[in-house]
Amino acid sequence: MSIDLAMAAAPPRRVPQARNALPNSPLNPLAARHHHAAVHISNVATAPMPTTTLSTASHLANLERLLEKQKQEFPDPPVPAPVKINHDGDHDAPSSSRCNRLLQALNLTSAIFPAGRFSNKPAGAEEMSPRSLTRLRRLLSNSNRASPRGSIAGGWRRFHGAGDWEGLLEPLNDDLRRELVRHGEFVQATYHAFHSTSAPPGRPRHVLLPDRSYRVTRNLFATASIELPPWVDTVAPWVMAAHPTSWIGYVAVCENEREIRRMGRRDIVIALRGTSTCLEWAENFRTELVPLDEEEVETDEQGPSTSVPKVECGFRSLYKTPGLGDTPSLSAAVVEEVKKLRKEYSGEELSITVVGHSLGAALAVLVADEVATLVPPEQAATAVFTFGGPRVGNRAFAERVEKRGVKVLRVVNAHDVVPCVPAAPLRKRDEGYAHVGRELVVDNRSSPYLRPDADPACCHDLEAYLHLVDGFTAAGRPFREDAKRSLARLLSQQGANIKKLYLSQAQELRLKQAAESFGRCNSGQLASPSSTF
Repeated sequence: MSIDLAMAAAPPRRVPQARNALPNSPLNPLAARHHHAAVHISNVATAPMPTTTLSTASHLANLERLLEKQKQEFPDPPVPAPVKINHDGDHDAPSSSRCNRLLQALNLTSAIFPAGRFSNKPAGAEEMSPRSLTRLRRLLSNSNRASPRGSIAGGWRRFHGAGDWEGLLEPLNDDLRRELVRHGEFVQATYHAFHSTSAPPGRPRHVLLPDRSYRVTRNLFATASIELPPWVDTVAPWVMAAHPTSWIGYVAVCENEREIRRMGRRDIVIALRGTSTCLEWAENFRTELVPLDEEEVETDEQGPSTSVPKVECGFRSLYKTPGLGDTPSLSAAVVEEVKKLRKEYSGEELSITVVGHSLGAALAVLVADEVATLVPPEQAATAVFTFGGPRVGNRAFAERVEKRGVKVLRVVNAHDVVPCVPAAPLRKRDEGYAHVGRELVVDNRSSPYLRPDADPACCHDLEAYLHLVDGFTAAGRPFREDAKRSLARLLSQQGANIKKLYLSQAQELRLKQAAESFGRCNSGQLASPSSTF
């Protein structure tokens, strides 16, 4: 029973401590093991040495048995094999355990907590508390954990615009934030439905709604009437061959009784996407102001007047032009569907929420202006939530929308250029464009994840908007610490605009690929070019 003296003389092996256990804590089994070993060694050292030649070898043998016994009682924690990443991003680790290992290795402490609490030195995953690791896994997971939606039955009219959202925007009310994000996801569903199929633009779409309490009752289409010059057929023949009518959104109604009780009314949603076709782009550049209604055209022909409500020519074209065959215009389809739903749910408390992004935001204002003439505010409150919407018409039009009782809340990124167009002419301010309703300004530079020099596409992207709304508290205040919106979708759609610290680690640990797969398989929406006008 001997022991290698060279091994005994070697420096002791460094034993890792258990996570979250203090080095000398009695709750640390490894520390307890070393403590018992130290006691026995001390006893050996202080015991009177026998005069016989029992020798050092016997003492070492006893010590070896003692350590072997302690090792059986308190085995060392297994040390995982290192994950090797080659230039192609492939791992040597098994795929089943790769995801958990990657998340444990990732360090985003400075992004999860406010700046200034931690040094600039990167910290390993073992230095993060279990609570922060859990938060990190959730933020990078493939699903959103929406904030708990409490009952708003008693005050839903305030969140729907009664009082012009006074006292709800600074700081942003939690219930209003949830309503904004929830309705913004209805718009994301339009991008998903339009871009996830190879069907012609003018065909109906199957919409996967993010809220199962709602049911789609009608598909909506918009038709362009612009006449392109002949030379376009030579330069870009696909533009001339493009179908003038495109699917642009839908009407949905809440049918879940529990959700109706929570909201305090039955909600009708009209959701509209942004620019996605060449002809829609062409319509966007028809920026002259024209009367919206036929009777107003006659008034304007008698002499230009700043009191005549006017809107951008391209927006009016997409809203009023009927499609080929029996396809009605966007205006006619909305009027018909609202009349039908109003009759079907007569006697109930109703609300009409029109929501859109970019071009869809402009069309949403036109829709709400017309819907208000069909359903007075006392019968159904009409509100508009827009994200990155451009100016729609002149001051006379804005005043008419407000007089009809329509409440408009525009969410605007301070660095998004789209809300600044079309620009007012240099002649007279009254003859130019004017925004409608209240404005909630968010700032992509307040996000701890987005680069401060994010490009214009990111500043206008719908997912970036929802990310900023979810983290917004008030102007000049830091990003909300308990924001719950997933970062995976933002990473998949705006990877080039994520701060390098997070992007490089995410790419190295293959979280970018996981985020891209989330965008493809998530049932709520698909990664889509929502950063267009």
